[in-house]
Amino acid sequence: MVEWKDGIAKLTLPTPFSVGDVNAYLIKGDRLTLVDAGTKTKESWESFQSQLSDLRLKPEDVEQVILTHDHPDHVGMLDYLSPDLEVYGHHLNERWINRTSDFEKEHKEFYEKIFMQSAIPEQYFVPSMKGMKKALVFSCNRSLTGTILENDVPPALPGWKVIETPGHAQSHIVLLREKDGTMIAGDTILAGISPNPLLEPPLPGELERPRSLVQYNTTLKKLQQYRVGLVYTGHGTEIMELHRLIDKRLARQHDRAMQVRGMLEGRELTVFEICKLLFPTVYERELNLTISETVGQLDYLQSLDAISVREEGDFFVYTAK
Repeated sequence: MVEWKDGIAKLTLPTPFSVGDVNAYLIKGDRLTLVDAGTKTKESWESFQSQLSDLRLKPEDVEQVILTHDHPDHVGMLDYLSPDLEVYGHHLNERWINRTSDFEKEHKEFYEKIFMQSAIPEQYFVPSMKGMKKALVFSCNRSLTGTILENDVPPALPGWKVIETPGHAQSHIVLLREKDGTMIAGDTILAGISPNPLLEPPLPGELERPRSLVQYNTTLKKLQQYRVGLVYTGHGTEIMELHRLIDKRLARQHDRAMQVRGMLEGRELTVFEICKLLFPTVYERELNLTISETVGQLDYLQSLDAISVREEGDFFVYTAK
C-alpha cells in the first residue's frame, strides 16, 4: 500500500531489465511532481495507475515530471502521460529521450569503435548492438520542457535544490530537501549494489568520451560535502547512512582496480581479456555492462598512473607500471 511520508510517496514499478523494479516518487510541492517515470511497458503503466489509486490520484493529477537521468527504466512512461505535461531535467537527457537519426548513428559508431579498441571478437558486435537498441525500445520519444542545473531550485519545489551527479549517466542529477537532508538520488547510489558508470559517446562539442568511473568517484566525494539524512534510491531500499556507504563503495572500487592491476603485472592484456577475467560467468550475457565496468577500472588506474597503454593495430593493450 503506497502512502505519503513527509510529502513524498514511493512508487515501485516493474521493468523488463535484470536490475528489477525501479522506484519513482511523487512530491507534494506547489505542483504535484513525479520524479522519474518508469519503463514504457503495459505492466509498468498498470502498476503506476494502481499505486496512484492507493493515494486517490489519477495520472492526470500529476502536474510535472523531473528526471534524475535518461535511462529507459526512468523515462519510458513519459510516452503514456499527457503530451502537455511539463518535463524537466539536465539538458543532457535530451539526446537520449528525443533521439535523432544523427545521434543514433553516432551512438552506434561510438560503440563499434569501443568494441574494436577493446579487441572484442566480431561475433559479439551484432548481439550487443541489438541489446542496446532493444533497451531503447522501453524509453520514450519526447522533449524536455526546460532544463535544471547545479544549485537550481526545481520548478514548483521550494526548499529543494538540484545537485549534478554525473557518472552512472552524464545527465544525472539528485534532488536534496535542505531543511531535513532528504535526498532523491536516482541511481547515483543504491543500497544493495554499486551502480555501473556506463560508457557514453563524447558530449556535444567534445572529442573524448567521458571517463565515467573517475567522474562517478568525484560525484560520490562531492555528496559527502552535504548534510544528508534519508536517501530515496532509484532501485531497492532507502539509505540511512550515506557517508558511511560512500566510504565503503570508494574503498571497494579501489580494491577492485588493484585486482585489475594485479592481472596486468608482467603481461599485456586487452580490455576483452581483462573483462573475461573479471566476469568469467557473465561477460557473454551482459557484455555491454561488463565492458563498461572494465573500461572504468582501467580509466581509474590510468588516473593513478598505475598502468600504461599502447596501441597494437586496431586495439589497445594494457600493462602494469
